[in-house]
Amino acid sequence: MEAKAIAKGLRIAPRKARLVIDLIRNKSVEEADNILSNLNKDAARMSKKVLTSAVANATNNLGLDKSKLYVKEAYVNEGQTMKRMKFGSRGHVDPIRKRTSHITIVVSDER
Repeated sequence: MEAKAIAKGLRIAPRKARLVIDLIRNKSVEEADNILSNLNKDAARMSKKVLTSAVANATNNLGLDKSKLYVKEAYVNEGQTMKRMKFGSRGHVDPIRKRTSHITIVVSDER
């Protein structure tokens, strides 16, 4: 059985979040939790919340054992991009793209 958690609209670039998510894919939940706890990145803190939510969904809604769970799928999709402008010299304007991410983690008890 599978349980899933999604966090949408997180204010971090998908490129940065994918670096963290790639580290926990196909690992046990306990090992993934340890990896995310020891990383000093904002994406790790956000991913840990999503992982905790997915594990809670599996244990509370499906009655699965936490010690047997592993991260089946983990991926980051691109969310909306907030477009801003930065004014430069001589009336020049540079676009600034503030990117957002959607983080999805699926945990399962069967390999």
